Amino acid sequence: MKHLIAGICLFSSLFGLAQDIHFSQIAEIPLLLNPAATGVYNGWERVSMNHRNQWLGGNTRFQTTSLAADINLFKSDRGNKGYLGVGVFFYKDAGGDSDFGNQTGSLSLSGVLPILDGGHTLSAGIQGGFASRSGNLNNVFFENQWNGTAFDPTIPQAETATLDNYQYLDFSTGVMYQFDGSGSNFSRNNSTKFQVGAAVYHVNKPAMNFSGIEGAQLYRKLVVHTLYAQEIDRTDWAFEVSGVQFVQGPHYQTILGGKMKRRFMNGSKITGFKQDAYIGFGAYFRVKDAFIPTVSVDWKGFKFGMSYDVTISQMRRTYSGGSLEFSLSYTNLKHALFKNRRNR
Repeated sequence: MKHLIAGICLFSSLFGLAQDIHFSQIAEIPLLLNPAATGVYNGWERVSMNHRNQWLGGNTRFQTTSLAADINLFKSDRGNKGYLGVGVFFYKDAGGDSDFGNQTGSLSLSGVLPILDGGHTLSAGIQGGFASRSGNLNNVFFENQWNGTAFDPTIPQAETATLDNYQYLDFSTGVMYQFDGSGSNFSRNNSTKFQVGAAVYHVNKPAMNFSGIEGAQLYRKLVVHTLYAQEIDRTDWAFEVSGVQFVQGPHYQTILGGKMKRRFMNGSKITGFKQDAYIGFGAYFRVKDAFIPTVSVDWKGFKFGMSYDVTISQMRRTYSGGSLEFSLSYTNLKHALFKNRRNR
């Protein structure tokens, strides 16, 4: 099982022209979903971490970790002026006995402009960074190394394929519309939030210089996403639904789902210094691949989420396990760390 899963990961990466990493908690990866989401949130500074451990129990390692931080510059307390969002993110992805994966660091810049009264904004963003890909076939066994009883690493691999380490520049862009009624509605439990956006990643189609393949390029990736959140009037409940469509060359991925949230601590609607606290539960569905139960907690600017991918595709015939994912973020909701940049 270990060698089969490692081989599937390795060669699908080599000949599939390196489809991008993915997370299941799509609402918790804003800078990986759209550069235009940089700086678009209630608060002043935000940091987040995501970690995904894929194919648990497969006797080999498939892990993806991301770190991100973004701030907004020149943002008004009243939300009636345009401002800038600046962010950075890093991620590392490694899979299988070959440790094949990539490391990326990027800078995001967005412009956020109020377009109507009452919480309507339009944002556009760009993203650029430096990435590297690497792998090592020394720890991978091949069919010709089977000695009749077990895999024997002393038998020469006799493989002509190699995994050359290489680096490249990568650029992306996107646009997003958001309506956030929480700032203009003083009702305790009747606010609405809506987002819709589109982004194009790998605009420059970086060259993939591994394994001696000539002319291979990283496919551009189109991302279309939406989110709708609503407090249920006269109750302690709210719900959130979201969806995203990824298209990258011949690869398609659709994630749909939502969750219910129950408020267990009331915030201050007028000052905003004390925030509502919620516990949430729900599920997402990656079409033709996985069912993903999810739980979350929002408390004093912290947000923690945990999900588990239950494989329902034909892959289950080979591997019946799933993937565990965590997200953790903190948003400074009270006072900007860089107070001299706030425009009242």
